[in-house]
Amino acid sequence: MKHCVVIGGGVVGLTTAWALLERGHAVTLVERGGAVAQGASRANGGQLSYRYVSPLADAGVPQKALRWLLDPDGPLRFKPEARWAQWSWLIAFLRNCRGPVNRRATERLLALGAYSQAAFARLQAEAALGDSIALRAPGKLVVYRQPAEFARVAARVRAQDGGVEQALSPRDCVALEPALADTEAALAGGIFTPGEAVADCHAFCQALFARLQAHPRFTGRLDAQADGFLAGPGGAVAGVRTPAGEVPADAVVLAAGLHSRALAAGVGVALPLYPLKGYSLTAPIAGGHRPPEVSVTDFEKKILYARIGNELRVAAMVDLVGDDTRLDTGRLASLQRSVRATFPHAADYDRATPWAGLRPATPGGAPILGACGVPGLWLNVGHGALGFTFSFATADIVAELVSGRASPLPLDGLSL
Repeated sequence: MKHCVVIGGGVVGLTTAWALLERGHAVTLVERGGAVAQGASRANGGQLSYRYVSPLADAGVPQKALRWLLDPDGPLRFKPEARWAQWSWLIAFLRNCRGPVNRRATERLLALGAYSQAAFARLQAEAALGDSIALRAPGKLVVYRQPAEFARVAARVRAQDGGVEQALSPRDCVALEPALADTEAALAGGIFTPGEAVADCHAFCQALFARLQAHPRFTGRLDAQADGFLAGPGGAVAGVRTPAGEVPADAVVLAAGLHSRALAAGVGVALPLYPLKGYSLTAPIAGGHRPPEVSVTDFEKKILYARIGNELRVAAMVDLVGDDTRLDTGRLASLQRSVRATFPHAADYDRATPWAGLRPATPGGAPILGACGVPGLWLNVGHGALGFTFSFATADIVAELVSGRASPLPLDGLSL
């Protein structure tokens, strides 16, 4: 048995702590906030999209980005910074915007998504989190507005042998999700994937943390800022320093989102992470509303809609504006205009709770897992907008590696 310290109390850190406990280790979780899931796990999209995992970096994205930047309601904003971290990330991102690179990355992420779906089912069975996380599996519908774009994707779907995705006409989309009859925009069609799920990520984190606290080998330290690492023999990491004292450990797992960059830099490890700022609205659903029951993503607008219990979660936007977590009133107004035009009767948007968060992304869209070259320090970082989806798989992978066993999936493209 090892004593492991996990830095980070978001969904990635919590699932990692659970996976390590399941393998017989003792775990101390160090979280700088006063509660778990206060960062990117707080009010994210809530979709568990195991098959819709294609990374942002694709061949057509640079050209689309120019159009998005000129659109006041577009999904992208960019604010240049006088920091090499931003520009080096963008250069690496552009290098990944090639078809063959994107296809290889998508294949890796599809395998990771399938493994994560199975790992989540195992965790649900073992942790018995109940109905508190508002888990449903209504399937995912990606709707398209541009006929040429839809025709290209539909042809790929129809060419698949035994694939689960279904190409739907506009009429079929409305038949599947009647709330789409209210949209102002003409639809070109949609791609439906059965079995995709939605859940409340914040509620999941709270429920899992409660289960962790009941475990005899778990210690949770909130309001505990990790300031650096304890040095062991041969330059190994031997624990964590916090203002409340030192926490010795046999292994330290870095799962602290963007805060991981500074901590890793302290031991000479450069993590290629940059924040993708996203926004969400959480709007209450009353008796007279017509919310979508299927999980819906608007491909052109890059807006997703997920009914979570009695609320509609609307999440969108990729803003490259640095470490800025402020609520931009202009961006929120833009999101309001878009959602009212798409699902005008779905929820009470006047009472919606806004949120903005920073999603730690790598240039290629894949998380970074495993060893980092410093003995005793392990990585579980860089999940971007798919932290909830991938966390169950990456937690299992890192826990296996920390335990001295091989990864259950190939780490090609998933390591530093």
